[in-house]
This record gives sequence, C-alpha cells and structure tokens, in this order.
Amino acid sequence: MSLEQKVMAELKTAMLAKNEGALRGLRAIKAAIIIAKTAEGAGGELKEEDETKLLQKLIKQRKDSLEIYQQQQRADLAQKELEEIAVIERFLPKQLSAEELKAALTKIIAETGASSPADMGKVMGAATKQLAGQADGKTISATVKELLSK
Repeated sequence: MSLEQKVMAELKTAMLAKNEGALRGLRAIKAAIIIAKTAEGAGGELKEEDETKLLQKLIKQRKDSLEIYQQQQRADLAQKELEEIAVIERFLPKQLSAEELKAALTKIIAETGASSPADMGKVMGAATKQLAGQADGKTISATVKELLSK
C-alpha cells in the first residue's frame, strides 16, 4: 500500500470523526504528494525514499512554524502545528531514540575513520544516507558534533 493510499484511507476516517487536526495534517500530505508527483521529471510516481523525504520536509516546516509561534506566545497556532506534526509522523519509519542514534553514529564515525570536528562532513554524508527517515537531520548533526568534539 502506497503512502497516498494510506493517507486517503485515514482521510476518510478523519472526515467521519470530524477530527480537524488530523484532516489538516492529512490534507497537507496529500497536497505535497500531488505536487511531487506532478513536478517536472517525476513521472507521476514517488519512490519510498522520496515519500520519506517529503514527510520529513513537512515536519521540518511545521517545527519551524511551531518555534516561531512559541516565541510569539501564540499557543493556539502552536497547538495546530503540534497536531499536524503528530499526524505526519505516523507515516514515517520508527524514529531512533537518543541512545540508538548515538550508537549508530558511533559506528558510522568508526567506519569513516573520523576523529575531529573537521571530519563532520564525511560523517554527515554517511549518516544521512544510513539513517534516512529514522532521525531528524538537525538531531543527527548535533549528535555528530557532540561525539566528534570528545
């Protein structure tokens, strides 16, 4: 079952339940899928890794908005963003815990032979490929920085 099919099935359920937060999140995913499929060179199909990138992009946009709303003390808008993030995250692969992420990154650092913060680019390249969809890029970057500065 493709991401689009899963979203459509959940969209019907959310409509029947009149769940506004879920509807907003699901409609955002559906719109992003349509845009991606009709983009030049897409050929009307989305690969699984493209779907994951698309979902991560949607979550990143919402987290950025959430941060702004929290700074402006707009709890009402912040709550809407949190609801949408929760809906979108349901379609992503299971996220790694902080401990799992550290373990995976320690292994990648050993494989790449990185020893200082100067090697961060080498580690990030390997890490983003291996951990795609399992961790946020910002979190990976912060953890790599922490591990390499020890």
